[in-house]
Amino acid sequence: MEIPEGLKYSKQHHWVAAEDSVATIGVTDYGQQQLGEIVYIELPDVGEKISKDDPFGAIESVTAVADLYAPITGTVMEVNHELPQSPEMINEDPYGDGWLIKIEISEVGELNELMDGEQYEELIDADSE
Repeated sequence: MEIPEGLKYSKQHHWVAAEDSVATIGVTDYGQQQLGEIVYIELPDVGEKISKDDPFGAIESVTAVADLYAPITGTVMEVNHELPQSPEMINEDPYGDGWLIKIEISEVGELNELMDGEQYEELIDADSE
C-alpha cells in the first residue's frame, strides 16, 4: 500500500496535494483497495463550491457505493473528465491519473487539520485491527 510523503490525508481516505492556493484531491491507495473495482464516479461541475466534510460526489464499486467527502473547502477549478469513462484509473493510479478534482482553496488553514502520511498510516493500522 502506497502513502506518498508530502500529501495531506483525510479520515475519509482522500489525499490532498496543495500548491499555493490550488489543491488536487483524490482517493488514497488504501481507500480504493477497500472499495474494490471501481465502476462509476460522479464528480462536481467546474465552478461548484465544495465545503469541508460535505459530499461533493459519489463513487461506486462492484461491492459498494460511497459518497466522496471534501477534505477542504474551495471552488472546483478542474475535473478529471476521463474518470466517468474510465473509473478504473482510480484503482490503477490513485495518486496520478486517478485524481478527482482540482480546487481553489478557500480556507488554507484547513490543510493543517488534515493528517500527514505517518498519521494516516496510524489511522489505517487502527482500522485494520
